[in-house]
Order: sequence, then structure tokens, then C-alpha cells
Amino acid sequence: MDLSFILANKLLLSVSAALLSIAYGAYLAYTVLKQPKGDAKMNEISDAIAEGANAYMKRQYSVVAVIGIVVFAILYFTFGVFSAIGFAVGAILSAVAGVAGMAIAVRSNIRTAQAAKTGLPSAFSLAFKGGAVTGLLVAGLALLSVAGFYWVLETYTPGDLAPLVALGFGGSLISVFARLGGGIFTKSADVGTDMVGKIEKGIPEDDPRNPGVIADLVGDNVGDDAGMAADLFETYVITAVAAMILGSLLFPNNPNVLFFPMLIGAVSIVASIIGTWFVKISGNSIMKGLYQGLIVAIAVSVAGFWILTQYVFQNNLGIPSMNLFYTLIVGLVVTVGMVVITEYFTSKKFSPVKTIANASSTGHGTNVIAGLAVSMKSTFAPILLIAGAILVSYTLGGLYGVAVAAMSMLSLAGIIVAIDAFGPITDNAGGIAEMAGLDKKVRDVTDPLDAVGNTTKAVTKAYAIGSAGLAALVLFASYTQELAKGTKIFTFSLSDPTVLIGLFIGGALPYLFAALAMEAVGKASVAIVDEVRRQFREIKGLMSGKVKPEYGKAVDIVTKAAIKEMILPTAITVIAPIAVGFLLGPQALGGLLIGSIVTGLFIAISMTTGGAAWDNTKKYIEEGNLGGKGSFAHQAAVTGDTVGDPYKDTAGPAINPMIKVLNIVALLIASFLI
Repeated sequence: MDLSFILANKLLLSVSAALLSIAYGAYLAYTVLKQPKGDAKMNEISDAIAEGANAYMKRQYSVVAVIGIVVFAILYFTFGVFSAIGFAVGAILSAVAGVAGMAIAVRSNIRTAQAAKTGLPSAFSLAFKGGAVTGLLVAGLALLSVAGFYWVLETYTPGDLAPLVALGFGGSLISVFARLGGGIFTKSADVGTDMVGKIEKGIPEDDPRNPGVIADLVGDNVGDDAGMAADLFETYVITAVAAMILGSLLFPNNPNVLFFPMLIGAVSIVASIIGTWFVKISGNSIMKGLYQGLIVAIAVSVAGFWILTQYVFQNNLGIPSMNLFYTLIVGLVVTVGMVVITEYFTSKKFSPVKTIANASSTGHGTNVIAGLAVSMKSTFAPILLIAGAILVSYTLGGLYGVAVAAMSMLSLAGIIVAIDAFGPITDNAGGIAEMAGLDKKVRDVTDPLDAVGNTTKAVTKAYAIGSAGLAALVLFASYTQELAKGTKIFTFSLSDPTVLIGLFIGGALPYLFAALAMEAVGKASVAIVDEVRRQFREIKGLMSGKVKPEYGKAVDIVTKAAIKEMILPTAITVIAPIAVGFLLGPQALGGLLIGSIVTGLFIAISMTTGGAAWDNTKKYIEEGNLGGKGSFAHQAAVTGDTVGDPYKDTAGPAINPMIKVLNIVALLIASFLI
């Protein structure tokens, strides 16, 4: 059996698994869309959400397309046609993953609200199936882009891996725009709507009288669904590409290192599909029902990884097969660890949220102080987990072991994103039930689903952050190995002032990026607050419910603000590594990469976990604890939730793609710095 036949079959297996994931996602979409959509009023609300989400995505990608065409031209004339094509493939499929997943989500929300009329199990099942469509599309399209494009490269330019970096860059650039723009939209709409509706007018959340409520519900989809899909798509692609490039640099005469990451992904796609079959609710334990599927997916992945290392790549990667297997297990352990740690800090069942709730009874300030303390404390355990994973995987397999562990972690993106996308669907379902005036028993179903959705979104963000940290380290290792190909020897010593300068600049970048993202939410929130106030002031009969608000105007205002504010932070992310690399040299750029990874991880974990803890504190009090809705503690909790919103849904999650863009741009320009 010659190498070309083996090569073709290994690629065929990877491509087949990717297509299976996409096909199964399409099947789930078909089953969801067959379900009943409820009455005319529910459909009117759902159609408004879908229309707003589609309008935002169209405007966002119209702007991004212009930037993408410019970057495509630069890559074409600088790196050649295949790098330009790789960039286009990565960018287009990243956008497709987000848009397609969101399209099903905005059609699943009304069907979930309708299913809630018959009880918790049916609503839970439908919401998860809608989320699974996004998850399986993300994993399938990501693996297809890597395996399919590599197949093209092997056909037309054998041995040239540089275009794979451009593939990752395309996904990363779209991810930053989607994460940041969607995050600005969702949180400015949420904050602005709540500030006027809840605080000033004293009306409930998702009240149909509030002109900003549709914009708020749209934001759940463009931020938490499309944004997360683009984020994990690019993290998956970046991790696979970085592992392949690093493997080829470390083991230049062993082509198996190129196929191993793709087959890891193929195994876990099958495992994720099987895992979705076991997501079933028993009693009222919603989280347990979701975790059943994750546990099954992990168990099937372990079995598949054993076969992969013992029979497919038995001692032919230069690393003992058992060591490879153990590094794969390390990635799965990090996944489980991030889930457990994040749930502890964000769930209403545990002490961190209860601590913030108790602090709320003494005022707004003490709520914010307690929330900030929890957000800072939440960084320590994940960092120890990631550090331990790096140490163990490096001991077992060197730098390639770290890459394999990262790929193992990312390979479960299908089931993880499915659990995440469940959140915005249940949130929207609750909003539709409230606005349509459905019976209280419907909200009694959608409210607990929504509360769990807040935790699952936080868990997925933590997973994305942890995987981003490992992926960025693998990219950095690839950058240093790329520099080593030159005749000059580059070292990264703390006694070198250029390295220190790079460290300081890189360490500051996540702070600057997060600050700009927070400011963007603040500016956009002012615009939506002014609009909501104007409508309450000028539209007679709005407060009494006799006249409908002008929902579309609020959506349009926040759309324009989000698109405008996402440009500067993204530009800084691309320009910074180029400027430092060419002005201060490759050592300074290496320092910048490490500095951004270290501080970026801490800020991202702190913001996403702390923000989710604030959110669930509010929901904990709304359940009747510490005085319930309208109490002094509840008012303080609303303030904390308002502070935490841009933390957890805008600035924190957007740092993931930000640090990867820094690293992928550095890898792109490395050959020019030698």
C-alpha cells in the first residue's frame, strides 16, 4: 500500500466525518422546522426577531466583505494565489457557520415556546436540537475547511503549508468581527433596554411595551449564537492548522503528523453526534440532561482515540503511542475541568453566586465589589488546570504533545457549541412567551431553561478561552520554529530589552482591546437609551399598552452603533503585530505574543465568569430569595448584572479571537522577519 493511497484515505476519512456532521445538522434542522410555530401573535414577535437578526448580519458582513476583499488582494500579491484562496475559504466558511446556525436558532425559539405549552421535556429537547444544528455545522465546516483545503494543496502545491496559515487567518478575522460586533450589539441592546424599562419605568423584562425588547432578543442570536459559532470555528481551524504546521517543522520527514489532528477531529465528530442522542431530561435536572450527552461524547472519543493511537499511528510519529493517547486524554480532562470550574462560579447552586446575592442586600456598591472579587478568584483554578495540562502534555510528547492536547480539546466543539446555542434559543423562547402574553405555566418552563442557558453560555466561553490559550501557545511555538528555519539564531531572553518591551506591549493589548469593547457598549447603550426614552415620551398610549412601539428603529440604531464601534479594536489587533515585528524585530514580536496570551487569558476568564455570576445572582434573587423581584437586593443585583453584561458577552469573549489573530498574523509575517 503506497503513501499516496494512505494519504487519500486518511483525508477521505476526515472529509467524510465533516460531511456527516453537516448532513446530520441539516437533518436536525429539518426535524426542528417541522414542529408547530404557535399562534399569530407569537409568529409576529418571532418574525420581528428574525428580521432584525438578518438585517444586522447583512450589514455586518457587507462591511466585513469590503475589508476581506482588501486583505484578499494583499495576500494574493504578497503570498500568492493559494494563500489568498485559503483566506477566502476560512472567512467564508466561518461566516456560513455563524449565519446558518443563527438562522435555525431564530426559527427554533418560537417552536420551543410552543413546545413549552406541553411541558419541560419537549421544550428542552427542541431547544437542544436547534442548538445542535449550530454545533454540528461548526465542527463539520471547520474540519471540512482544513481537510478539504489541505487536499487541494497536496494536489496542486505538494508540501506547501503556508496557505493553511492564511486559512486560519480568514477564520480569525471573521471571528473577531462576529464576536466583537455581535457582543456590542447584544449588550448595548440589553443594557439600554433594561436601564429604561426595568429601572426607570419599572416594567418587567421582555415587556412588549419596551421599544428595545426586540433588539435585546436579536442580540442573543447575533452575539451568543453567530458570534460563538464563528469563534469556535476559527479556534478549531487555528488549532488544527497550528498542530499540522508545528508537527511538520518538528518531524519534517514524517507526513503522519499532518493527518493526526484531522483524524482526531473526525473521531470526535462521530462521538459528538452519538452524544446528542443521549441528551435527555430526567425530572427537572436540566443541566444533568445536557451533561449526559457530553459525558457520552467524551467516552466515545476516548475509545476512538485509543484505536487511533494504537492501530493507525502506532509508534510512527516519533512519540510512543501510549504517550500520544495520554496527551489526548489531557485535552479531554481540561474540557471537563473548565466545565466544572465555570459551573461552580456561575451556577445559582453554589456559594460564589450566593455570596454576591447576600452582598446585594446591603447595596449596589457591595454587589459590584463582591462580583469583582468572584471574577478575580475565578481565574486561579482554570489557570492551574491549563498550566498542568501544558506540563503533562509537554512531558509526554514535547511541543507536539501540547498541540495534540489542544486539538483533543477542540475536537469536542460540536457537542460543546450545541450546549451553548441552547442558551439563546431558550432566552428568546422566554421572551416570546412574555411578549405574547402566554400562560404563566409556559414561563415556568422557559425560565428554568433560560437560567441554565446562562450557565451553559458561561461554560462554553470558558471552554473557548481555555482552548484559545492552548491554541495560541501552539501558534507561538510554530512562530518560533518558523524563525528557526532561517540562518540567524533567535532567542527569547528576559535580559533582552526588546523582548521585555514586547511583553509589556503584548500584556497591555488585551486591556486596551477590552476597554475599547466596553466603551463601545457604553456608547451604543446611550443611543438605545435615548431612543427608548424618546418613544416612551412621544408615543401616546405606549405605556398603557394601547399602541405598539417602533421596534425596528431601536434595532437599526443599535446595529449602526455596533458596526461602527467594532472597526477600531479589530484594526489594532491586526496592525499591532505587524508594527512591532517590523519596527522592533522578531524577538519583540515573540514577547508581544506571550504577553498577550498571559494577560488575555486572565482578563477573558475573569470577565466571562464574573459577568455570568452577576447575571445568575439577579435570577437567584428573582426566584424569591432575599426579598425577590422589586426588593432592594434585586435593585442592586440589576446594577451588577448591567455591569456584568458587557463583561461576559462583549469584552471577555472577544479576547479569545483577539489573541489568536495576533499570533496568526505573526506566523504569517515570520518569513519576512528572518
